[in-house]
Amino acid sequence: MNNPEGVFCAQKKDGSIYYRSSVTYQKKHISLGSFPSADRAHNAYLEALRILKGNDSVSLEDYHAKSALSFEKWVILLNFKDNRVYFPTPIYVRPHFFYYYYSQEHILKFDVDDLFYYASHKIMKRGGHYFVADFGMQVNILNRYGIKNYAVAGRDYLFRNGDTTDFRRENLEIHNRYHGVLIMRKESGISYRARIHVNGNYIIGTYCTMEEAAIAYNKAIDILKKNGCRKNYTPNYLESISAATYADIYTRLPVSDKIKLLTFPNNQ
Repeated sequence: MNNPEGVFCAQKKDGSIYYRSSVTYQKKHISLGSFPSADRAHNAYLEALRILKGNDSVSLEDYHAKSALSFEKWVILLNFKDNRVYFPTPIYVRPHFFYYYYSQEHILKFDVDDLFYYASHKIMKRGGHYFVADFGMQVNILNRYGIKNYAVAGRDYLFRNGDTTDFRRENLEIHNRYHGVLIMRKESGISYRARIHVNGNYIIGTYCTMEEAAIAYNKAIDILKKNGCRKNYTPNYLESISAATYADIYTRLPVSDKIKLLTFPNNQ
């Protein structure tokens, strides 16, 4: 018995049978997924044809729970039809930005400059954070914009329009790009505290500028290494400061005596 159009029979390692569905549009062969029956696979094929080649206008609002295709496939196919470019991730391109449909309810917005990155990196979510798999590692997407994993929303960065799904760069206001720096807000003004973790948190000092606090953190790293600490700290990189200015600030910045007195006899 022949399978319906667009349906292919396949076999799992345990010998059980399943059915794959695919469609070709503008010379692009697109896999639609695997299904337990030939009928369901064929329904997915027919639905894909309706989206890609049908005369009636189909939109994402037409998707419902009983649709043969996944919502992700709907997004991918509609973008391909409307924008004439195929992406394997659920992206829909607009003139000056694009939507990434993490789900039907969770829609993220990005600059066009990020298009090809997210076209090849699938976004996942865990513990309220969005991340991608990059070179075998789970990378928080905030890192792409210079925001550290430990950064606190509203303190170290904020979304200017209040929309936490809008990752366009014009909407991201970053207050702190550096390791070990905390912003201290008081009625008298803002100061910057440098802190480092050595079997517990140690305060390095409080400084007038964020850059000074970042350099103090680097200085503390050097002191700890000199005292025998073998922990692998990541120093701050300050690209806007010349080498001479950096050296001058580094020399004059005070560092807590508690840091200077730490010793590591066993090269911890």
